[in-house]
Amino acid sequence: MDGLRWLLLLFGLLVIAGVYLYSRREKPGPVDEVPEPGAARREPTIGSEESSSPETEAEPGDDETLEPLPEGAPQKIVTLRLIGHEKKPFQGDELILSMRGIGLRHGKFGIFHRYDGNDESRTIFSAASLVEPGSFDLENIKDQQIPGISLFLVLPGPVDSVESFDLMMAAARALAQTLDGELLDESGSTLSIQRERYMREEIIQFQHSSLHA
Repeated sequence: MDGLRWLLLLFGLLVIAGVYLYSRREKPGPVDEVPEPGAARREPTIGSEESSSPETEAEPGDDETLEPLPEGAPQKIVTLRLIGHEKKPFQGDELILSMRGIGLRHGKFGIFHRYDGNDESRTIFSAASLVEPGSFDLENIKDQQIPGISLFLVLPGPVDSVESFDLMMAAARALAQTLDGELLDESGSTLSIQRERYMREEIIQFQHSSLHA
């Protein structure tokens, strides 16, 4: 009888263990967090606190940096770079004073913008640091040396596309002269007169195609 009792006890334990393991396997895991409708993707962008090494260049064009456009509307981003002569970095406070001197204002994403009048919802073009995350730390700007800035505009904008480009070019030239800087195109090559004309022609073609889309 003792042998039978031990056998029944062992069988019972095995059944209990089997039921427990089965229930554990069938139990659903934690539900993944579902973002609320319309919530933006969390990515390192201009103005984000996330950043890589201080020497990494920040480029415009992330979704969070762009003004919302009607669904399906064609869009074009035009970019210039301004770096110091012989790659000498700009002194932070001098750079900020120069940008403010030509009418740029510190605003959304911690970068500088040229607005259409005083309406901060109508951005013509913007200027961001080439150091990620692209924003300017105004509290510590005197201690900073900035290798360059990126000037960019998103088309279509609040004013005529060609006029927006001309305004950005005028600002870029003024900064280059004040800061002894060098203008580059989006690929990092010296901005020649021919390249500037070609960029302007591209904008005219984009504007024409948008009107007839």
